Amino acid sequence: MYDFEFLRAGTIDEAVKALAEDEDAQALSGGQTLLPTMKQRLAMPTTLVSLMAIPELRGVCTDDEGRVCIGAATTHAEVAQQAAEAYPALAALARQIGDPAVRSRGTIGGSLANNDPSACYPAAALGSDALIRTNARDIDAETYFEGMFATALKPGEIVTQVVFPVPEAAAYVKFAQPASRFALVGVFVARFFDGVRVAVTGASEEGVYRWTEAEEALSGDFSPDAIASLSAPADGMIGDIHGSPEYRAHLVGVVARRAVAAAA
Repeated sequence: MYDFEFLRAGTIDEAVKALAEDEDAQALSGGQTLLPTMKQRLAMPTTLVSLMAIPELRGVCTDDEGRVCIGAATTHAEVAQQAAEAYPALAALARQIGDPAVRSRGTIGGSLANNDPSACYPAAALGSDALIRTNARDIDAETYFEGMFATALKPGEIVTQVVFPVPEAAAYVKFAQPASRFALVGVFVARFFDGVRVAVTGASEEGVYRWTEAEEALSGDFSPDAIASLSAPADGMIGDIHGSPEYRAHLVGVVARRAVAAAA
């Protein structure tokens, strides 16, 4: 590691001010991705601004519209416990992330800000049509995700809360890489009164995306049989030592059918 400054912010304003004063400062939430990259010198912020002591960034609640609102610094373990009644599919997703050590430190805001192409939360956010709330504005999930490790966040802007509309039925299923427990392919399926959303993570070089062909089929018949004949295209899929683009494309269909079965 190298020398850097550390600030434990007590308020959102304090954190935003610290980030604005130093263009090389970096917000720190759970640190499950940032700290390893710093150790490898892939990232070298001069100041780390911790968000974990800001009270309004922690916890799960339900608003007047019945939406589940989660503070950005809420850990995966806390989401799994506190969202279990209001949004069971989201809580179940949180229980599948990493291992107990990762779940006790990693946060939902950190995951969404990093936008790893194989992370689980982006699928839940896009599949649920979530709202990503920052210190400056509200960003709908459709606009927020801009590609692999890329988001609509501007320099110095931090995620403060994630607001999830609760569907009539939902489920998340992932085919996990055994060592990292990231998704080789993960699919979040959500049925709302006006249609179905299917979000896929782990498969595409562009990061999380919606499988619109499956959505159209499931909106008419919410059953695994409705998408049994569909195939996700292999073009643009990730190819690595864990699986070829064709393999991941095949997994998208398999995992999507399992998710629909679990939700239905």
